[in-house]
Amino acid sequence: MAIDTRGEAADRPSKPSGQTVKKRTSPALFYRQIIAELRKVIWPTRKDLISYTTVVLVFVLIMVGLVAGIDFLLTQGVLAVFGGA
Repeated sequence: MAIDTRGEAADRPSKPSGQTVKKRTSPALFYRQIIAELRKVIWPTRKDLISYTTVVLVFVLIMVGLVAGIDFLLTQGVLAVFGGA
């Protein structure tokens, strides 16, 4: 004996996604919402910004050095194996 455990919503046919009507936002309301969201942002201080920039630059320089070193070693290896002019 099976018991029907589905709710009433399962028996109703679902609407195709194309039939839902969404109201468009006016450009003025959209702009006001953007300004409201930007006011919520916690902007970094000058000290934070300098610190983050320094970390990024140091990381990039390390990665450039690493990639250049690997490239140099692979180039020397290829030239040693296949000979170079």
